Amino acid sequence: MKIAQVSPLYESVPPKLYGGTERVVYNITEELVAQGHEVTLFASGDSVTTARLVSPCRNALRLDKNCIDPLANHFAMMEMVEKESRNFDIIHSHIDYMYYPIIKRSKVPHITTLHGRLDIPELQPLYKEFSDIQLISISNSQRLPLSNVNWKGTIYHGLPLDLFRFFPEMGNYLAFVGRVSPEKRVDRVIEIAIKSNIPLKIAAKIDKVDKDYYEESIKGLLDHPLVEFLGEIGEKEKEDLLGNAMGFLYPIDWPEPFGLGMIEAMACGTPVIAFNRGSVPEVIDEGLTGFVVENIDEAVEAVKNLSLINRAECRKIFEKRFSAQRMVNDYLNIYKSLLMSPKMEKPQRDLIY
Repeated sequence: MKIAQVSPLYESVPPKLYGGTERVVYNITEELVAQGHEVTLFASGDSVTTARLVSPCRNALRLDKNCIDPLANHFAMMEMVEKESRNFDIIHSHIDYMYYPIIKRSKVPHITTLHGRLDIPELQPLYKEFSDIQLISISNSQRLPLSNVNWKGTIYHGLPLDLFRFFPEMGNYLAFVGRVSPEKRVDRVIEIAIKSNIPLKIAAKIDKVDKDYYEESIKGLLDHPLVEFLGEIGEKEKEDLLGNAMGFLYPIDWPEPFGLGMIEAMACGTPVIAFNRGSVPEVIDEGLTGFVVENIDEAVEAVKNLSLINRAECRKIFEKRFSAQRMVNDYLNIYKSLLMSPKMEKPQRDLIY
């Protein structure tokens, strides 16, 4: 099958540091290539892939100090995709609603995976207008605010089984990986660790939009002797951080669409303690891969029970539920169902699966 993957340009594919969506795009792309499909990846020029790479910009935009208007690059990329569209059997977009006006008029099958929160008032009129766009959710909870749009399925994220190695021994500190932002609640992470009297390592990026929040609400909390702030880290550092931890803290305060950090921890055999918001109860198997809690006190109690989690079983469940192969097989099933739909035009050539 000839497949286009369209990635956001803010981070490279895969990301050099933080970047959840672009990491998922990388895992999809590489697994599709490994399964024998012909893939074109539309992404930043510093991306690294076994697929054919097409890009409107030399570098990922977030860390490019010369980038003033990132939307300009995205619109250029959309035109590049459309110019090549008849070469593809299907186009899989990960750039949210920016692409919808073109998709609506395209004769080539498209599918869009939504990676963000959908409980935003402005999205209601948008999806009323674009109600025919074919969508994939990354958790069942993510789609609840937009229950009447054209959902084609829910596909949980997956990771290559060899991306993170298994760590059989429980470490002596707690860990957090993510963003310093109001919804991720690093303040809660710190409070849980201090109340548990256990060292904490925080690896997190600080976006420009969250700089004031960091300065006003988080920076002063990092002075505690139990807390170590590492900033943004790469993939190798993340493996060691998560794998050597006794538990991964995820006390979020928003409707998390998925939470890639949770399955990264599980891949290492490290259990997760997360607040019951968004996708959390779909991702965590209670008592097997971690604990779903309602408040700080329950989280502190869960920390005491981390030794009850069998780390080998945690890894086993990750392999069964959250592998990249499973994720891509799910996507392929949806690609094929779209191509076989009577509403779709007959392809210009024979399809090879």
